[in-house]
Order: sequence, then structure tokens, then C-alpha cells
Amino acid sequence: MNIRVTHDPEPGLYIVATPIGNLGDLSTRARQVLEQADLIACEDSRVTGGLLHHLGFKRPLVRYDDHARPADRERLIAAALLGPVALVSDAGTPLISDPGYRLVREAREAGVAIHSVPGPSAVIVALTLAGLPTDRFYFHGFLPNKAGARDREIAGLAAIPATLVFYESAKRIAACLAALHAILGDREAAVVREISKKFEETRTGTLSELAAYYADVTPKGEIVLVVGPPLADATEADDDAVESALTEALASMPPGKAAGEVARRFGLDRKALYARIMAERESDG
Repeated sequence: MNIRVTHDPEPGLYIVATPIGNLGDLSTRARQVLEQADLIACEDSRVTGGLLHHLGFKRPLVRYDDHARPADRERLIAAALLGPVALVSDAGTPLISDPGYRLVREAREAGVAIHSVPGPSAVIVALTLAGLPTDRFYFHGFLPNKAGARDREIAGLAAIPATLVFYESAKRIAACLAALHAILGDREAAVVREISKKFEETRTGTLSELAAYYADVTPKGEIVLVVGPPLADATEADDDAVESALTEALASMPPGKAAGEVARRFGLDRKALYARIMAERESDG
């Protein structure tokens, strides 16, 4: 059977996954689309220009990132109606934790054909390396920089019955792990860094073990943090009963004391309950 793998790309927007480390991971089809695209929309022209230099060709590059304006999308959409336009991120699959979805949505509304050229994704690769349940997972991206906002956000994720996946920076990983442990309990986790590069590493353990390790070690490179689903004993308490108990306790005592009272009653983590109270108050306010 003969399979034809090359063709001239038709007009449209092509979402092209690029390597997250090893340049050999770029697919044959991705290379072809990039080489024949009329325009390539990219986060950083220096990064994408370096990739094209490695591939041995040049194409017109247009910056498209968090600061893109409606006029930038209009320009790309107009071009995609006439010929192939590629959308890439600095690494991995576009739209995952970046603003490309706006371009895809508006392009579709304008009648542009949307094509995916699949390939590397740090989220999926980290899940395959972590050895944690993959039947259900929740990708959250980056947590907030400020500790209070970060802790409230983590508390809002505590009850999700799935493996959690985060992006995190090397300088914040120790504090992030400590916060996750304090709020979620001592779940299994994995820190995956430098995916597909020379110094790729997957370090597994409980959140407390990983927090202790990275308290003394500052890692290098890009990091994906994978945290296992809720512990069995953390799901035994009926959530409605916990919520009812919190409401009753808050009617007569401050949040900290109420969290402690309900935590003792149900055998739950006091810090997690306190963060939950604060998150609910913030959302109500």
C-alpha cells in the first residue's frame, strides 16, 4: 500500500506542534506545513526563527502572543482565507496555556478551515512519565504567584477526583510543593523537567518528600508538576455534611476556629478547610 504523505497545504489555519526539547520530534508533516506556509504566527520570532534555521529554510514570521490585538487576528485570518497560515508556540502544542484559542475561534467564525498538525505536548508527556492515574486528569496551567491567591486556588482543586497537572517555574517549585502538601494532604506526585532534553528527569514521591527535597535543591529547566487524585481517606467525609458543618460553625466563630472545629470533627486538614472558606468568601464577594 502506498501512502502519500506530502501535499501542498490548502488555505487555512494550521495549528502546528513543535518540539519541546529534542528537535528530532518534529514530524514530517509539521516540517512540510511550516516550509510551505505563507505566514507563521509565533510567540517569539527568535525561537521560531531558530527552529526554521535548523530546518534550513526561512518563512515570514508574525508575532502572536498574549499581547496580540484584534487587528493582529484580522490580518492572520485574512491571510488564512487565501493560503496556508501556521500557528506555533515556542514549544509544544499551541493553545495549551496560551491565547491561540481566540484566533482559532474567530478564524472558524470567518469561514477559515482549521487543521491540526499534532505532536509534542508537555502535559501529555509528563502524564506518561509520572506513573499516576491517567483515566481522568485536570490541567491547571500555572498557579498564581502570590501565596494567598495560590493557596485559595489549590483549595478549589482539592475535591476534583482526578490527577492534577501544573506548569511551574524552577524558582517556585519548592514553595508550590509545600503549599500543595499543606492543602491537599500527602498525595503521590511527580516533578518532570527538561522533557526530551539531555538532562530529562522524573522525580517521584509524596508531596512531603518532594517538598523536602526541593527545599534544598533548585532545579533547572522547564517543569511539569503532576499530583495524584485525592487520597482515599480524604474522600470519605460527605462533602455536603462538611459544607453544612462549616456553615453552622461560621455562624458563631471566626474562619480559623471554624476550620479547626470542622477539621477535628471529620478528620480533615484544617489548612485546606480554611483555604476553602476563604475561596468561597472571595467568590461570593
